[in-house]
Amino acid sequence: MEQRTYNQYCATARTLDLVGERWTLLLIRELLTGPKRFGDLQASLRGLGTGLLAARLKHLEREGLARKVTLPPPARTSAYALTEAGEELGPAVLALARWGMRWALGERRDGETFHPGWAVLGLEACFVPEASAGLHLVYEFRVEDEVFHAAVDDGSVQMVHGPAQRPDASVAMSEDVLIAMASGRSSLGAAIEDGSAAVSGDTAAVRRLADLFHIPAPRPRKPE
Repeated sequence: MEQRTYNQYCATARTLDLVGERWTLLLIRELLTGPKRFGDLQASLRGLGTGLLAARLKHLEREGLARKVTLPPPARTSAYALTEAGEELGPAVLALARWGMRWALGERRDGETFHPGWAVLGLEACFVPEASAGLHLVYEFRVEDEVFHAAVDDGSVQMVHGPAQRPDASVAMSEDVLIAMASGRSSLGAAIEDGSAAVSGDTAAVRRLADLFHIPAPRPRKPE
C-alpha cells in the first residue's frame, strides 16, 4: 500500500505523514504504556481488523517508530515496543488527551467501546506537576479487573500497569464511576467523598489525590 503524503516541506505535515493515518496514533497510545503483543493490541483496539493492524505495525517499524521485542520470562513471546522516536510522541498524545477531555469527550455514545486501562494515560494527562512538589507517593488504582499505579516523585509521575508493591493509598471504583469522571459528571474528589470510589491507606495521601490529578471540566466547542 502506497503511503499517502501531504507533499509539504513542513514539520507538522511530515509528522502527519507518519502518524496521521487512522488507528496509527491509537497504536502509539497503546505502546506508550509498555510493550504489547499482537493479541493485546487487537483486544484493546476492537474494530481494527487483523490485516490492518499488521499493516499499521509494519508501517511503524518501517518508519522507525516501533520495533519487535521479546518479552522477558515467563512470557518469552514476541511483542512490539516504541523506539526513542516513538516514545517522544508521548507528550503530543497526552496533549491530545487533555484537549479531548475538555473539548471532545462528553458522554459515551451507543456502541462506543471502553477499556479501563486507557485511564493509565488519561490520569497521566491530568497530572498536576506543581501540586506534587516535594512529594514521593505511590497510588494504586483498581477499576474492576484492571489494576495500575502511579508513582509521584517531586513534580513527575510514572504510570504503570499492574499492582504497586507498597502503595501509600489505594482507590477502587467501577467502570461506570470512571466513565462518569471522564465525562465530567463526577470527579475523583467527589467520587471519594460520596463513597462511589473506595479508598484505603494514608489519609493525607488520599486527601492530596484530587489536587494531584485534575480532570478538566468539559466545555462546548460552539459558542452559546
